[in-house]
Amino acid sequence: MPVEFTIFPQRGLVVVRYFGYVAINDTLIATETYVSHPDYVAGQKQLVNMTEVTGFEKDYVQFMGMQARLTERLIRSDLQSLVVYIAPTNISRELSAVFVRSWIDIGSVVPLVQDSEADGLALLGQPEETLDVLLATLAN
Repeated sequence: MPVEFTIFPQRGLVVVRYFGYVAINDTLIATETYVSHPDYVAGQKQLVNMTEVTGFEKDYVQFMGMQARLTERLIRSDLQSLVVYIAPTNISRELSAVFVRSWIDIGSVVPLVQDSEADGLALLGQPEETLDVLLATLAN
């Protein structure tokens, strides 16, 4: 599946990696797996790396339906979550824009798009400058 996530509860952070061709169902399955994970906590910060996306399913009606289901769960938590998308390519910027548009009227999600890992990590208050260093640091 072209979506993977790792939860770092000690930092209140989730790192999500999209790669290859992304179907809407891939996102739905990954999200359902995430919110049912024992380390899931409402309001966790998210770093969504879209650097390796090569394409995505453009069924916007299905996408908005998926986001509506996710929104219901987020609104019930009364917590705000900062989501930073790393999107350095045209295709990753296009996909991240779809996500950002879907969160426009949802106050519990603050979506931001960055071109670089360093900028995204800084926005999330992480001291590391690259995802590789972050992952290596937290793996210990």
